[in-house]
Amino acid sequence: MQPLFVCDGLNIVGHVARPAKAPGRAAPGVVICHGYPSVVEGGRLSARSFPELAERIANELGWVALVFCFRGCGESEGDFSLRGWMNDLLGAAAHLREAENVSGVSVVGFGTGGGLAICAAAADPDIRGVGAVGAPADYDDWATHPRRLLQHSRELGIIHQRAFPPSFDHWAREFREIRPIGCVDELRGRPFLVMHGSDDEAVPVFDGRVLADSHGEADLRIIEGGAHQLRHDPRAVAILLGWLDRQGGQAPRQPAAAESS
Repeated sequence: MQPLFVCDGLNIVGHVARPAKAPGRAAPGVVICHGYPSVVEGGRLSARSFPELAERIANELGWVALVFCFRGCGESEGDFSLRGWMNDLLGAAAHLREAENVSGVSVVGFGTGGGLAICAAAADPDIRGVGAVGAPADYDDWATHPRRLLQHSRELGIIHQRAFPPSFDHWAREFREIRPIGCVDELRGRPFLVMHGSDDEAVPVFDGRVLADSHGEADLRIIEGGAHQLRHDPRAVAILLGWLDRQGGQAPRQPAAAESS
């Protein structure tokens, strides 16, 4: 991992995997984002296995794959906030879109990152497609106990400054303001993969079904017996690679004005 871009004045680190293609040949791009850490001091280990996935996508599918650490995680600067993480994701998509020989950008997120991928695509119509793996439909559980979440985030090592957040009320309000289920409508007409483990212990499979039903045309895949960490389930990885492969040949999505002309 190395510094890739700056978001809100913070250095965000990541890794970019490029396919072995002839120079000058354009390839589709995908941003891959991790979820909320699950173990104490897990923040420093966030996304540790994702560069391997990025390299596989580049080598097997011919995509340019960018994986990054949200602020507060890994070697990225800053402290965890939901709005901050969404800004990081939007920044990663913009960074990859501006890279040389990248023809359009999709986003794939796991867990919390999957929910934010939905919200980011709603905010950025140039994101071509979304893959949400084990994503929550909302963050209401966090919104109900924000002080508990703040302390837990400190224990995980994704909030470093004692004075953070400068406004607790503002920090906590973001968990109700940012709602994946409220953003799904904005994804209509774009490829949308919803993948969930039937035995997900962190985010109920019901959330995945609600997200898919709300979209109406989502590719819903339930991994029988799958847990929350689908990144390590070969069945889930195979489904993700197949979905990306099917998107690779599509033309970049045109702006709304061009579509209506």
